[in-house]
Amino acid sequence: MNRITQLDPAHATGRAKQLFDGVQSKLGLVPNLFRVLGNSPAALEGYLNFNGALASGVLDARVREQIALAAAEINYCGYCLSAHTYIGGKLGLNDKQIADARHAAAASDKTDAILKLARSIIVQRGEVSDVDFQAARKGGVGDAEIVETVANVALNILTNYLNHVARTVVDFPEVKPGNGHVVVKEN
Repeated sequence: MNRITQLDPAHATGRAKQLFDGVQSKLGLVPNLFRVLGNSPAALEGYLNFNGALASGVLDARVREQIALAAAEINYCGYCLSAHTYIGGKLGLNDKQIADARHAAAASDKTDAILKLARSIIVQRGEVSDVDFQAARKGGVGDAEIVETVANVALNILTNYLNHVARTVVDFPEVKPGNGHVVVKEN
């Protein structure tokens, strides 16, 4: 049960309604996370703007989803793990790539290095060791990719933590952290 109200887009007003309308037109729905974020239109707008800005960066959508999957698994966020498993599949990530990303691994050396850097950023709370930083460099990760990895980790920590605080109801095919299996929600 949510601890923070999930706003109904049909009854939203003002800036929240405008933002929900934009999300609805882009995604075809307003996910429950956005309904929670909408309690603070400033927070929802900040999230959408930051996410939109990162979409035009050097990391492609699939790598950003792989970072999101790693972050969700590390932070044990079932909502984000479910959402990013679904989105990753829509972007063409197969089951193995999704499972690997949850463990901060990828077949591509560069993507693997990015995911391991993301894991280090999360686990070490930004105090990435010289060894882990040099491993990213050896994997071919450049300055822009490092900065955007940090930015994507920060964006995902925001949603992971908000979902923990709010106990957001999962509205995607449910995936539980820690076991790698899709669980169909019972209603």
